[in-house]
Parts: sequence; C-alpha cells; structure tokens
Amino acid sequence: MNPLTPDLQHWLDLAGIAVFAISGALLAVRKNFDVFGMAVLAFATGLGGGLFRDLVIGAVPPAAFTDMGYFLTPLVVTVLVIFLHPQVERINRAVLVFDAAGLGFFCVVGTIKAHEYGLGTVAAASLGLATAAGGGVLRDVLANEVPALLRWDREIYAVPAIVGASSVALLLRYDALNNVTMTVSVLVPFVLRLLALRYNWRAPRAWHRRSAATEDGAGAA
Repeated sequence: MNPLTPDLQHWLDLAGIAVFAISGALLAVRKNFDVFGMAVLAFATGLGGGLFRDLVIGAVPPAAFTDMGYFLTPLVVTVLVIFLHPQVERINRAVLVFDAAGLGFFCVVGTIKAHEYGLGTVAAASLGLATAAGGGVLRDVLANEVPALLRWDREIYAVPAIVGASSVALLLRYDALNNVTMTVSVLVPFVLRLLALRYNWRAPRAWHRRSAATEDGAGAA
C-alpha cells in the first residue's frame, strides 16, 4: 500500500538525497577535507540510510546503483558546495528546514518499502528510522565524530523519525494508509524536528546520572 506514484516518489527521493548530501559536504568543509572527502561524506549522508535498508530487505542491487539520478545527485551537490560553500553556509537554517522535511519523508518511505518486502510492524518501523537517520550516522563516523543521533546535547532527531515510522507501520498494519494519513505521518516528524530546533528539545539522560562527562557529549548517556 503505497499511495505515492513511482515518479513522485523518485523526485522526492532525489530532493531528500540532495538535502542530506549538502549536510555531509558542509561537514567535510568544516573538517577541512579535500574534494574526495567532501564527495565521500555527501554520498554517505545522502545514500547511506537507503543502502542499508535495501541490503537488509534484499532489494539488490540497491536503487543507488541502478538509477543514475541517485548517484549523480550527491556528486552535483559536492561540486556546488566546493564553489559555493560560503553561500550555502549562510542559508544553513533553510537547509535545516529541508533536512527536517527529508527526515519526515524518508522515515515514511523507508517503512513502506520494508513492509512491501514482508517485514512486520516493528521491523518495518526500525528500517524506516534507519533510512532517515542512517546516512547521518555514517557521515559522523567517517568524520570521526560522535554521531549526532547519540548526543544528548543536540536537538532530538531520532524521536521524530521514530514517531513517523511507527505511525506508518501501524497504519499499514491496520490497512489505514492513504494519501491523507501518509501526509500526516510525514508532517508530524517534520514539525517535531522544527520544534526541537526552535526550542532546543533534547532527549532525557539517565535518571540520577552520576557521570562527570562534559557537555561536549564525550561519554554522555
């Protein structure tokens, strides 16, 4: 049950990949990586989550290797950031908004695709989360940083994706997924992420935590 037409889903996929690739390329600029390093982080961020999902569900070869649009999008983003990164940095808030939109879309589409390959409710929702957040985790690992997904001093990212993916998985479970409910499932994580950025919402840490870890996040729960 996928209300999206193949063409619409394809273009939305490319838009999401482009936004995620921008965040990867910009991190490479901040880390003073060379052109190859920028491309690697752009590809990892834009395609990492979808690649992981497709390999787990057995959708091989993954779409990233069968559709040139998927491959060329991070490459084009890398070239743009190489020459225009000061301008891209200046619109970073806008990039965060589009990143939130990509988060909402990818967690929903990832869940639907996992369900289409026969996974149950919990497994499909888990792969929806992996689709949305996996690229960011891979980006941070390659850049030798603690993944933002695991850091308590960053605004919540996984929680909105979990909400979106879980809602779609339940809608699929009860045959209630349609254009309206899917749109709501995309909008909810999108709005939650924007609110988290606006009000600095963070996930709670361990109760009565006695760790002396600093706010840099090293060793934080």
